[in-house]
Amino acid sequence: MAKNLKNKKIAIILAFQGFRDEEYFIPKKILERAGFQIKTVSSQKGLAIGDDGGEAEVDLLISEVNPADFEGIVFVGGPGCLKYLDNEKSYSLAKETVIQNRVLAAICIAPVILAKAGVLDKKQATVWSSALDREPVRILKENHSIYQEKDVVLDGKIITANGPVAAEEFAQEIVQALTNNS
Repeated sequence: MAKNLKNKKIAIILAFQGFRDEEYFIPKKILERAGFQIKTVSSQKGLAIGDDGGEAEVDLLISEVNPADFEGIVFVGGPGCLKYLDNEKSYSLAKETVIQNRVLAAICIAPVILAKAGVLDKKQATVWSSALDREPVRILKENHSIYQEKDVVLDGKIITANGPVAAEEFAQEIVQALTNNS
């Protein structure tokens, strides 16, 4: 990569308990390999534990993140996502990220947070769902998102993905969006 990304930071936000391991570790590795510095963010400091037992040391609280200090903000899904991250602090961060014209990304169930924050209004997006649980799709549509049944969807500077199988493609889309913007 021609541009120097050494001082470019990305915040990856995950549930303190029950984040989806692949959705954190795969993008983190790809983003670091591309030259970005990763800051891990959660609702509390300490050692966050993934659904499959992976561990991530939390660098910052959600309330400490200023989107101006980061090239992109990435929300990770998993069973603990909505329990720990579906709140006003996350909504505020998502809104501020869009206002500051930064890349905003969410994978798995996390696009629900972006929808509730109002940043997917009239935007194309995807989200995790299953034949037995269409609630995440309903939430996106209720919040005026244009749901796409795809693995990864890019709309402007917002990138959404539907789950762990899309983690690699999701990360590559983020790298592409960030290197095009720097």
